[in-house]
Amino acid sequence: MKKITIMIALLLTIGIGASLAQPVTDYWTFGFGLTYPRFSNVNIQPLNSNYGGFLSLEKNFSENVGLRFKTGYTHQEGEWKNSSLNMITESTNLVTGDLDLLYYLLPCEPVSPYLFAGGGVSLRMLSNWATPTLDENETALSFNVGGGVEWAIGANWKIMTEYGFHKMFNSELDGAVISTEVNGRDAYMTLNLGLQFVFGKGAPSKLCEPCQGITQVITPEKVDYDRIEELIIEHIPKIITRDVVVDKYIVAVNDRIVLVGVNFAFDKSELLPESYPVLDKAVTLLTNNPKVNVEVEGYCDYIGSNAYNKELSVNRAITVKNYLVSKGIADSRLSTVGYGEQNPVANNETEDGRAMNRRIVFRIMK
Repeated sequence: MKKITIMIALLLTIGIGASLAQPVTDYWTFGFGLTYPRFSNVNIQPLNSNYGGFLSLEKNFSENVGLRFKTGYTHQEGEWKNSSLNMITESTNLVTGDLDLLYYLLPCEPVSPYLFAGGGVSLRMLSNWATPTLDENETALSFNVGGGVEWAIGANWKIMTEYGFHKMFNSELDGAVISTEVNGRDAYMTLNLGLQFVFGKGAPSKLCEPCQGITQVITPEKVDYDRIEELIIEHIPKIITRDVVVDKYIVAVNDRIVLVGVNFAFDKSELLPESYPVLDKAVTLLTNNPKVNVEVEGYCDYIGSNAYNKELSVNRAITVKNYLVSKGIADSRLSTVGYGEQNPVANNETEDGRAMNRRIVFRIMK
């Protein structure tokens, strides 16, 4: 059980780190989830038998600022006594549309708190209400304020937890208007839990370090370098015997440099933890040779279509380039290209062989 717990924690840590591998300046999110609403500051006794749901579309214009449209449905209940002192259960159904401005306090972190404020319009539908002169269905405006936290769980997914306070522009939300009220304003609160899908990502962020958080998941002492070397010797012994070893894990092949041990997760452009020590050696090599420019070549295994693998290999090359730039290598010295499943160096029919074919090669540019 202890080993399983440690493994789950490690996977979650790697997942969070990977989600911030390349922060961007702007993006879109589509969200959906559940809502728990409750009357606040009303003329009847609020009950807890409430429920709701929401959909949202958000545009983030920068790392800190976003604009969100959220629509939802809520069912809220309360109690009041009639002239016979019988307890009556009143219910209010709301269909809402809110436009809120969001400000993210820690936009570069995997756990990102935010504040929001804005306004909305709602269609209110009453049943068993206390003031007969009120219409059953009516529209009303509201002012919204609140805060929440986004929890990154992948490169494109987040969990959203949020508290909202909604102040109406009238006192008709609960269906009970008291004659002695002066400028009465009903209100309700919401607790939201949902998922968000990130899409339409813009340029890489300059505010956040391109590979922020990446070093936190590196555990060099646990990297099985002997296993990496065994794979290389097993799958490409001919290349190893005729090439010049620049470093234990950097092998020169004519005008190309093979980074031994820089591998990727299956079907992803996310680097595996053992890749970072090898990339750091490449940073040192490039730093010591400031006049050398390189083309970062990305490769895949054979699983998937040619077009898909070509795109994936390009993304892998871009991931490596971004890491090198974050470590001080000039962007102008680096270019990227993807070759998909071309030129395999190992047997694609085995798991180890496919892992070796998901690789990065540097081509020395004249």
